[in-house]
Amino acid sequence: MRSYMHYVHDIPEESHSWFAWSRTKKKAEDFRVKIESKNDLQRAILNETNQTVLNYVSEHLDLERNFKSIVFSTHDKSYVENVDFNNVRAIINFKEINDIRHVNHHFRSVNILLPDAGIYIGRAETYWERKIRIYRKYGNRIGQLIWLVDFVFNRVLPKLRPFDKIYRLVTNNHVHPKSVAELLGRLVYCGFEIIEFNVIDNLAYFVAIKTREPMEVEEPTYHLLAKLRRLGKGGKMITVYKLRTMHPYSEFLQDFVIKLNGYNKSGKPARDFRVARWGKFFRRFWIDELPQLINVLKGEMKLVGVRPLSRTRFNEFPEDIQQERLKYKPGCVPPYVALNMPDEYENMEAERIYFRDILVDPLKTDIRYFLKSIWNILTNKIIGS
Repeated sequence: MRSYMHYVHDIPEESHSWFAWSRTKKKAEDFRVKIESKNDLQRAILNETNQTVLNYVSEHLDLERNFKSIVFSTHDKSYVENVDFNNVRAIINFKEINDIRHVNHHFRSVNILLPDAGIYIGRAETYWERKIRIYRKYGNRIGQLIWLVDFVFNRVLPKLRPFDKIYRLVTNNHVHPKSVAELLGRLVYCGFEIIEFNVIDNLAYFVAIKTREPMEVEEPTYHLLAKLRRLGKGGKMITVYKLRTMHPYSEFLQDFVIKLNGYNKSGKPARDFRVARWGKFFRRFWIDELPQLINVLKGEMKLVGVRPLSRTRFNEFPEDIQQERLKYKPGCVPPYVALNMPDEYENMEAERIYFRDILVDPLKTDIRYFLKSIWNILTNKIIGS
């Protein structure tokens, strides 16, 4: 509980120290409030939000049965005084996530407090809601200028080394505007599964359920150069380099997006909100693939070959293609580009054709496929997605 209070209210855990007192002006005890009935909890939620939000919370939590085992927090209060911390069933945090300094630490503290299948409800001002707020406050002309400055300062600089360190120093890690993909991706990374996501009164609300412990091994993509874990020759996991076209932490949402929307005709997740606008431009002209030349120089990939896949996507391919894929190094330019077969099922058939051709003459096949791919890209017969 101390860690939770620490990350929600920015209180150092050794709050009796002079340094802590000078920073917060409050001790953890000053934020603690009692909840003695379901009506108390409902009133506290209504004081912070409105009936629509209360209805949203009530859809996922039985407040009458569980009010003694629910932790409810706002910017300046945590209703925890009567809560049995050995039996916490849910956490509702209405301090916006983008106002919390160490977001992953906060999510991990929530994970520790909750039992398996415990519910976590929170809210945030995402990039889109932030943009709407700025335009409403300043009008279209001035708002557009302010939004541009805000975009560069809060979205571009934190992703570029060494500006990311300067940004954290200037903002004291307190300014955290996030995309929907980053917000939900961080939750999954920290051990939650997304149940629902909704926007109410220009704030994004989420409901998540604890399904496991937070991840420890995987390194999230955050900066411009992304490092993705993909299957290489013989089933060995390799780190594939790409220019990041998705919002940070998007890789942890792949299963969620596929369950939500399935695949498009090209065999990629449909209506993928994880892809940034500038990322769509990179993909259209295949710019994001250029760093894979690093993998070629390392001997892990070659110029032409099947696209390196995540284990999740690989497991969805037919068994015959899986077996053939593991025999060869993946490539920067996949067969479907040369054969102009971008449809999901055509994509798989293009790989079968490539495997047959490469058995006859590997070198000539790769040269022919490479030249065909360049021609198809330059003549817009096939477009990156």
